[in-house]
Amino acid sequence: MQFQKPVLVQDQRLRMNTQLVQSIQIMALPLLDLRIRIQEELERNPALEVLEEPPNLSLEDDSKQTKDEIEYEYFADSSDPGLPPRGSPYDEEGAEAKRRFMESAPARPESLQDHLVGQARLQPVSPEIRGVCELLIRNLDEDGFHREKPETLVSEAQRGLLEESMRLVQRLDPQGVCTAGYRESLIVQASLRPEAPPSALPVLRDYFEDLERGKYREIAKALKTDEDEIEEALAFIKTLTPFPGRLYCGEEPRYVIPDVIVKLKDNQFVIILNDEEIPVLGVDPFFADMQESARKKKGREVKQFVTENIREARWFINAIHQRNQTLLKVARAIVEFQREFFLRGPTYLRPLTLKDVAAEIEVHETTVSRTATSKYMQTEWGIFELKYFFSNSISGTGSWGSRFSKAGVKQLVREIIEKEGGTGLSDQGIADLLSEKGISLARRTVAKYRKELDIGSSYGR
Repeated sequence: MQFQKPVLVQDQRLRMNTQLVQSIQIMALPLLDLRIRIQEELERNPALEVLEEPPNLSLEDDSKQTKDEIEYEYFADSSDPGLPPRGSPYDEEGAEAKRRFMESAPARPESLQDHLVGQARLQPVSPEIRGVCELLIRNLDEDGFHREKPETLVSEAQRGLLEESMRLVQRLDPQGVCTAGYRESLIVQASLRPEAPPSALPVLRDYFEDLERGKYREIAKALKTDEDEIEEALAFIKTLTPFPGRLYCGEEPRYVIPDVIVKLKDNQFVIILNDEEIPVLGVDPFFADMQESARKKKGREVKQFVTENIREARWFINAIHQRNQTLLKVARAIVEFQREFFLRGPTYLRPLTLKDVAAEIEVHETTVSRTATSKYMQTEWGIFELKYFFSNSISGTGSWGSRFSKAGVKQLVREIIEKEGGTGLSDQGIADLLSEKGISLARRTVAKYRKELDIGSSYGR
């Protein structure tokens, strides 16, 4: 007969309190997010204060300059120096030309949708077709292709206008937008170009896959023509734009602030933590005095409020310090493991795992992962995310073993294609050249790496 009874069991468990969770979060923050987090904590905790702000340049700090000198240099260094001074040889014609240029300069880059809508409104068509055209244009992604199926954009009464409206948008500049993909876009562009060779459209419609594989003889035989005509069609197809919408891509550039800087000085690597973006924090002396007075007066509520805020302020400062120290340790380990990279370039990136660095600095792998996420390192070869330096190994032949990393091999693939000058070297040809360097890769693996590098096939190049 089974029955239940209370039993005492002793075990050890790690329970994460609020401070530990926040410490882990601070460990993973990049510089920009850390500055926002510090500002939030300054507003929340009155015991935390800024001892030293990040250095900022200001005209007010320069006491050696007079007010007139400051105003003069301000206008002299700007893109628009304002009105020309009296008596200057600045001619009125040049001033008028500059004024016209400044007035016509757009406040923001023209988007693909704005460019197409402006053209559609000038077409001699009915308001109903113009309305459908605008619906189709607003449905385009950054490549110029449909986001949703065009049939879902219009009502039943407008279905009859859909095909005519699509043809109208496809003829606008850039040609080939309002299509389902790059293949259909190429077909539309070829049909609108009067100089297109006779074989261009049949090749794109029926033999596109064979064209990618370089089977020109089979295509010529199927179309009952010669290989020279297929080569002529291929040369024409290469002048088309497979992603026409990218010509008007309005994405803003992303700026990266490096967290760590590595420099080679006197044959030694110098690792510099970029802490200029972070203010120096401390505990407000007023709260320290208040804590002492509250201890003497034995004011329970005041004492509890002051003590908790001071404790949280000190913990927050220690958490930032720990983040910076861990980041420095990870950076030192990366430099030690990837010395050849920092000396000779990305091609010499070695295989490296989170476990290797974790064992070197005696922390857990997850700590290394959090530290490397969204953090950037400035080197002599550019700015790289810390996770870039962690790469799996690729098997090598001969005495080289597995010294090749995946990122290093991808860089070799890029260099081989650039060296060939876009002459149409196939994936198998790239694999053969890599084999001569002691790197054994299958053709499909080369194709995978090439796509990850955003490099087209031999046909596309």
